[in-house]
Amino acid sequence: MESTIKTETLDIEGMTCASCASFVEKSLTRTPGVQRAVVNFATEKATVDYLPAQASPATLKEAVVQAGYGVTERAPDTSAADRQAEIDEQKARAYAQLKRRFWVATGLAIVIMPLSMLMLWPAMMQRVNMQWLNYGLLLLTLPVLLYSGREFYTSAWNGFRHRAANMDTLIAVGTGAAFLYSLAATVVPGFFTSRGLMPEVYYDTTATIIALILLGKVLELRAKTQTSAAIKSLLGLQAKTARLVRPGGQEIDVPIEQVQLNDLIVVRPGEKVATDGILEEGHSAVDEAMLTGESLPVEKKIGDPVFGATLNKTGSFRFRVTKVGADTMLSQIVKLVEDAQGSRAPIQRLADKVSAIFVPTVVCIAILTFVLWFDLAPVEARLPLALVNFVAVLIIACPCALGLATPTAIMVSTGKGAEHGVLIRNAEALEKAYQVNTVLLDKTGTITRGEPAVTDFVPAAGQTASELLQIVAAVERQSEHPLAEAVVRYADAQQAQTIPATGFRAVEGRGATATVNGQAVLIGNFRLLDEAGIVLPAAVRQQADALLAQAKTVLYIAVAGQVAGLLGVADTVRDTSAAAIQRLQGMGIEVVMMTGDNPQTAAQVAAQVGITRYFAEVLPQDKAGKVKELQAEGRVVAMVGDGINDAPALAQADIGLAMGGGTDVAMEAAGITLMRSDLQGVVTAIELSRQTIRTIKQNLFFAFIYNTLGIPVAAGLLYPVFGWLLSPMLAAGAMALSSVSVLTNSLRLRSFSPLKN
Repeated sequence: MESTIKTETLDIEGMTCASCASFVEKSLTRTPGVQRAVVNFATEKATVDYLPAQASPATLKEAVVQAGYGVTERAPDTSAADRQAEIDEQKARAYAQLKRRFWVATGLAIVIMPLSMLMLWPAMMQRVNMQWLNYGLLLLTLPVLLYSGREFYTSAWNGFRHRAANMDTLIAVGTGAAFLYSLAATVVPGFFTSRGLMPEVYYDTTATIIALILLGKVLELRAKTQTSAAIKSLLGLQAKTARLVRPGGQEIDVPIEQVQLNDLIVVRPGEKVATDGILEEGHSAVDEAMLTGESLPVEKKIGDPVFGATLNKTGSFRFRVTKVGADTMLSQIVKLVEDAQGSRAPIQRLADKVSAIFVPTVVCIAILTFVLWFDLAPVEARLPLALVNFVAVLIIACPCALGLATPTAIMVSTGKGAEHGVLIRNAEALEKAYQVNTVLLDKTGTITRGEPAVTDFVPAAGQTASELLQIVAAVERQSEHPLAEAVVRYADAQQAQTIPATGFRAVEGRGATATVNGQAVLIGNFRLLDEAGIVLPAAVRQQADALLAQAKTVLYIAVAGQVAGLLGVADTVRDTSAAAIQRLQGMGIEVVMMTGDNPQTAAQVAAQVGITRYFAEVLPQDKAGKVKELQAEGRVVAMVGDGINDAPALAQADIGLAMGGGTDVAMEAAGITLMRSDLQGVVTAIELSRQTIRTIKQNLFFAFIYNTLGIPVAAGLLYPVFGWLLSPMLAAGAMALSSVSVLTNSLRLRSFSPLKN
């Protein structure tokens, strides 16, 4: 029996509020084989984990349909760009239709409103046949109900058939009650007059409420499209064509969809890299800001990876395609952002619970309001007052703002994070980052560059620095040792002239020897010199001891049997590490370093970047234990690392942050991936999480306060003071305004910049 859990993402149609999302989620969860279902109202997506042996995409779709909603069909091989284009086209059609419904309702409401006001003027009532006026208002209101407001009533009826209530239920019951009362007053006015009641009509209420709610939905849909702007901008960066090299050497432009694995692609200056691959010929500087947030171009040489949608700045080069379509770095980023936007933060659970029981509770409150006003109000006004308050309670209580409060902020912030090279796996990771008070940094590859670099070049007395560096580089160019590569990089940076070396021989564990300009050259540790019988002068020994005291590796240089100089090599601290650590400390976060190096080296690096607490001589298998040690102190720990041996610690931490230059294993174990190997990304991630959670809390406060204060006012509890507020039309406007205010507050996150915080 197959037990592997699969994940399916469904695009849900017909949801109008958080209650709809909750009902769809329950329907999916009850489906046999479904392990977990999360429905996001803001993104209109359902993410379902299920057992293939018991469920299938077809059964999941059936569960949604049975709940009274639809599922948008998508081809399984659709690319991210095509899928987004299809979604955009569908939303554009829905937006255009919604605007038509709004303008029809608004145009008719503008006519209905002044005609209804004639009833307020006794002089006009004597001149106008009120019966015919009511019939005229009825005819004007019918198109508003049957066209502009049709979806409210069909959705409410559909929910009723499935024993569920949503936002449309409140709107349909409220406006429907006002309309039916008005219809009765129009058709059988004698029923009211015989009982001493004025046959008042509320067609203006029905039409205006529908127009105002549609206005809110138009503004809401427009704002919701802006929350996914980050994904659209990422997809818009993708190259449309590629210059393919045919087997015969012919170059031809082809659509990006036709590019296949192992194809050879040419990229000229100013062009976008078509897809992911390995550079095989030429060199250049490539702008990778759209992936990493790094503004400076990255130098590329033969053997280096290149990524689709990045911009070639200088030279021309050819690369071999290694990934296409959904496997490319850009597609993976888009997928990660989409998944994060569809996930649910723990802080959202309260809003979800409230929304799930809100509509039935409001209906009960509205009925109670009607009964109390009907019993307590003066006889001649009890029915109109009861009806008006009943409708106002239903309309003002729509829980749209509650449903939008969290997911809209998550959508904007995860997209914004991607723009700055911070990929957030899910909303829970974002919320955990907000709670962090301790950051544990692995030294190698995180604080430091993770590769050796020459820090000191000390020629002995009588040696010319430029000539000695040429000799050293000539020997080390023959070696593949990491220390030799560091020496060569240093020589290239100093523009040392290349000269030949012969008779190269690597001496394991000691260094290397060769002949340069007819002289024997030795480069290596003290043991190599000692075995060759070369005496170390006292002055050179003092210089070597000074470098060793700084926890640096010393390479001794001997030419023709005499010591000619020293090289100091170390894993250097990244240029931005000290500033990033200082910013974290300024945010009230304790920064702790962890390393496998000896205490002397650990102290040296810690002092260099301003860290006061560190763990030295930590074995790879003990890293997770150090995380537990900090957690036992009551700390919320963020672990930052880049290697395979960091994966257990990343998983153990409350939130793991993997450096982008690290391994796939480390990234899989982390909740947040930093595309740039720079600690400034840690600062960005935590600042973004703090600003996002602040925004969510503001949204939830606005939504809860709005409904908490709005319902009593609409119910008439404050009638002596706020009697003028007892208008269903004002309630509709306030309800629409609440949703738009929450969306607008979330969209402020689009201005986030780590440099401003």
